[in-house]
Amino acid sequence: MNQTSEFLQRIELALNNDQIRNNFRSAMDGLMSKRRDQFADIDELAALRTQDNLIRVNALLKLPDLLEQLEQQLTNNGIVVHWAENADQANQITLNILNSKNAKNIVKGKSMVSEEIAMNHYLEKAGLCVTESDLGEFIIQLAKETPSHIVMPAVHKNRREIAQLLHEHFPQYPYTEDVDELTGIARQIMRERFEQADAGISGVNFMVAETGTLCLVENEGNGRMCTSVPPLHIAITGIEKVVEKLSDIPPLLSMLPRSATGQKITTYFNMINSPRKTGEKDGPEEVHLILLDNGRSSIHQQQDFFETLLCIRCGACMNHCPVYVRIGGHAYGSVYPGPIGTIVEPQLQGLDKIGTLTSACTMCGACAEVCPVKIPLPKLINRLRAEAVGGISQTLQRKAPLKKKEGMAYLAILAMVISTLVGLSAISIFGHTITLFNPQLFR
Repeated sequence: MNQTSEFLQRIELALNNDQIRNNFRSAMDGLMSKRRDQFADIDELAALRTQDNLIRVNALLKLPDLLEQLEQQLTNNGIVVHWAENADQANQITLNILNSKNAKNIVKGKSMVSEEIAMNHYLEKAGLCVTESDLGEFIIQLAKETPSHIVMPAVHKNRREIAQLLHEHFPQYPYTEDVDELTGIARQIMRERFEQADAGISGVNFMVAETGTLCLVENEGNGRMCTSVPPLHIAITGIEKVVEKLSDIPPLLSMLPRSATGQKITTYFNMINSPRKTGEKDGPEEVHLILLDNGRSSIHQQQDFFETLLCIRCGACMNHCPVYVRIGGHAYGSVYPGPIGTIVEPQLQGLDKIGTLTSACTMCGACAEVCPVKIPLPKLINRLRAEAVGGISQTLQRKAPLKKKEGMAYLAILAMVISTLVGLSAISIFGHTITLFNPQLFR
């Protein structure tokens, strides 16, 4: 089945699932409201967005030099740096480090890069036990699903679904739908896993080239446990997460939690500079950092798409996207959903594999208005869409029947997206009348 047909099927399934749509609608409404409350001062918001944009642009313009400086500072601090060109290399490096320490039980903090390279599957296939310690990630790990949001991976599930899932996997605990009690059960399970862990794996939100510091932003404390309790800590992140100076962090930290979850600041902010030093009573004995390229250097070299790498992974663009709110993250069929995924995934995987994602956009501009680092998302989506449609147009001219069907499917997705907000039952695009799904499903 081709990519457009698969995308259409996922969209139809999502639109027909009232429970998931209700879950997303409720969660996104709450997040938008909380963010709005945090930025009551419009002038402050505008100034911070400009400042954070300049910080990230500066880092990308100096990226090769900053990465070299980062590696030198980390090495001086006692952190071992590894470079991975692609997913296979990153996973193999991780496995080699774990095997060198005979590490079998792994606890993981939240990391979208590890999702990008399917790290859990790779390590489990090698016989290791991997436990996601972030509550949302743990829930979807039990459900054998992928994240539906880059900040709140289990946002598509409600408390009843979570209660049933925990009771199914851990029947020794009494069934409950009380949120506090469910959290308490998860906490007890995690404590045992942390005590048994041979190694911890985490992501990284920011890396400071000036000091060789790895910064982790979190709310649950699991990130701190993953990076300090086991004797071995492996951090993995994309090469674009570097910033030049330690003074660049406060403005970014001021925007990230407020944009992501509507918090002034997260509960925990971790700064990792080295492994445990002589005389210290806690912390890992070894710290490794894996710097992943996986297509990022190619994006960096393209002037038209350079701004893709500004992203600080707050998820605000998803929370405000009318398409994402209606179809959810899994409908995209990609690791990174929503507006940011619509520009990231086609560049990482190729338009020929996932180019139809570019049709999942109404061009309303909401994503660009809320992006804390001022990524021009609609402009980038439109550019990729033009390239995708151009490729389909050339295919149609060759009169290949199967490819023409793919082209029509692409138009159908575009028509469905446009109709999401206007409730039409059919629409004409480029002379083709596209019949849509029941407009009631879009409301």
